[in-house]
Amino acid sequence: MSAYCFRPRVFELPAGVARDGGELLAKLSGERRPALLDSAAGEPRCTTLLAFNPLPPEPPQTWTELRTFVRSLDAAPGDAVPGPFHGGFIGALAYDLGVEGEQQTLPEEPWGWPLIAGGLYTDFVVRDEVHDRAWLVLGEEPGDNRASVAARRAHVIDLLRGAQFRGAGSFEVRGPLQREVEPTEHCARVERVRREIARGEIYQANLAHRFLRAVAGNPIELYLRLRRTNPAPYMGYLELAQGALISSSPELLLECDGKMARTRPIKGTAARSAEAELDHRAAQNLLSSEKDLAELAMIVDLERNDLGRTAERGSVRVEQFPRLQSYARVHHLMADVTSQTRAGLDSMDVLSALFPGGSITGAPKLRSMEIIAREENQGRGFFCGSLGFMDLRGHALWNILIRTMLWRPLAQAAGRDGLSPGEVSYRVGGGITWGSDPAAEDTETLDKGAALAAAMESPSQE
Repeated sequence: MSAYCFRPRVFELPAGVARDGGELLAKLSGERRPALLDSAAGEPRCTTLLAFNPLPPEPPQTWTELRTFVRSLDAAPGDAVPGPFHGGFIGALAYDLGVEGEQQTLPEEPWGWPLIAGGLYTDFVVRDEVHDRAWLVLGEEPGDNRASVAARRAHVIDLLRGAQFRGAGSFEVRGPLQREVEPTEHCARVERVRREIARGEIYQANLAHRFLRAVAGNPIELYLRLRRTNPAPYMGYLELAQGALISSSPELLLECDGKMARTRPIKGTAARSAEAELDHRAAQNLLSSEKDLAELAMIVDLERNDLGRTAERGSVRVEQFPRLQSYARVHHLMADVTSQTRAGLDSMDVLSALFPGGSITGAPKLRSMEIIAREENQGRGFFCGSLGFMDLRGHALWNILIRTMLWRPLAQAAGRDGLSPGEVSYRVGGGITWGSDPAAEDTETLDKGAALAAAMESPSQE
């Protein structure tokens, strides 16, 4: 039985008060636990969602509890809700949550953050990026101890019409970028993975390493900088009790309406160039790379198998293999894998069948994850997990948390300059196959991390 009832009230917002996801986050930053799913740029650019003030229950920490939690919101008659999210769970799943139903022993994440973060949201702003329209959706249910819909509506619109983000400029680096695993050690790890491949243990594994940096200021300002330097279609910001998750992910793990399911693995990366001819050459070289095409084919095959666990017989399809997609700083290869969900199963079943995404584990998935845990020797936390939603209808949209930073405060009070000290952590990785060159693999990780490093150094205004 559902514990909470969502009676939606919908109000179209005036033009110009909610121009993009960054502005929404900045202007509603004072609301409790903001959660942003930001379709900032790239393909596809469809819908942006900023939710705030979740209902009281804290999120669960296991797959079993999550299944119950996402069903604890029910619908009541109300206004028609625009966009793909109709109220429900928005949050993040850590990579270390593991494969549902498997007895895995994964290392602990260094900061000790939870396996699941987020909450039940019934108040949110949704933007149609195609038609440049936005709506405020508020949950109304008598006796829920919240202010009236009229009062909440007036409050939110006042904020959206108000001044720009007061935290602008309130972020700076306080120390050098520290790489935990030196290049020589990362190359040695690549060689050890190649030996596992030669022994027939796996076909490939995604190997990552971690960076840390002392910073000060507001994590929302860091998100706004990242949004300027590396906009992507599956960006996101999530405030946690422990800090904040900041992502500019280009990768889709799952889009599902309860019937049709889609995943879009990425394999193959080339750095972009400011010179048009060199940039075109890099893209064409990526499209003709035997190593990258083989890697993409292996992961597409893995995703076909994962989707097949929940699909109607014969419904799994591969679309546009390979497809080149260009982003602000890199070119990627990708392909779509789709299926029709089997009767009696839902989006939660499809999510657990796919998680964690095969592009950031390797193949076979379980053995690759064992080797990754041994070589990295620490939990990944939310890196390579997923950020997204599961709404009360069973619709789902989840990214893969690559190009993702975590921020945590290091003191309760701000310093004399008014900036609160903190620390940023991020990981970068790449798929290792028998054909991998260790030095080239290390360089690829730096290409992927360049946008994150640049965001911390970028000026506060464009």
